[in-house]
Amino acid sequence: MQIDYTLYLCTDRSLMSTPTLEEAVEAAIRGGVTLVQLREKDCSSGEFYQTAVNIKKITDRHNVPLIINDRLDIALAVDAAGLHIGQTDLPAAAARKVLGPDKILGVSTATLEEALKAQADGADYLGVGAMFTTGTKKNARSVTMDGLMEIRRNIQIPIVVIGGVNEKNCTQFNGTGIDGLAIVSAIIAKPDIEAAAREIKGLFHK
Repeated sequence: MQIDYTLYLCTDRSLMSTPTLEEAVEAAIRGGVTLVQLREKDCSSGEFYQTAVNIKKITDRHNVPLIINDRLDIALAVDAAGLHIGQTDLPAAAARKVLGPDKILGVSTATLEEALKAQADGADYLGVGAMFTTGTKKNARSVTMDGLMEIRRNIQIPIVVIGGVNEKNCTQFNGTGIDGLAIVSAIIAKPDIEAAAREIKGLFHK
């Protein structure tokens, strides 16, 4: 499966400027988002499942892969394109075993050691960060540009950068060999989500 990681939207319903998450995701995709990760930290399993079903109808219509954050059960239940996990979630090797070979598996990493392990355990891509100070994750570990480049040199799989990435700093990653930008508030919190996505995508050159 050929995945375009260029503009990777992570949802956060506490930040969105639209009345519904569905509207936010639709607008972001119209603006050029190539991948959507559904993050639902504060809701029941039933709510998360129903939201995933609704969002998947939108992503499917636009042929954009839907990735579920943390919840392997929800990813399988809605037949999402894949799963994204952090360092304290289910281990990547275990997730890969259950997901099978055809689903996308992403892993959050902040060090070269974590990146190498994730790659060895079957990850398809890495989320590396936090690159900048971010309000969406209070305990995020920071990664320097040198740290990012060390990971890039030693890793064969795609890398998306995350953590405070926005229209003011995204050009710092141009020409670094990074495959995409994972964005939360710089798209979803903007009054015009579609325009915000289009602007960032236009600024970033792989």
